[in-house]
Amino acid sequence: MKININDQPVELKDRLTLEALLTQMRYSPEGTALAINQIIIPRSQWPQQWVNEGDDILLFQAIAGG
Repeated sequence: MKININDQPVELKDRLTLEALLTQMRYSPEGTALAINQIIIPRSQWPQQWVNEGDDILLFQAIAGG
């Protein structure tokens, strides 16, 4: 399955939930927000939200500062 993460092509062997994808990528959910196809997905939905062929996923990491 082919998807894009932050405008980079990624190929997945299996269909995953968002939570499983982030775990596989070793991406910390702390301070992270994400959107699939320009729709923000609440963190509470990550365990149930499936990643589909062709999805465009954007990950945002909060940065402290002023």
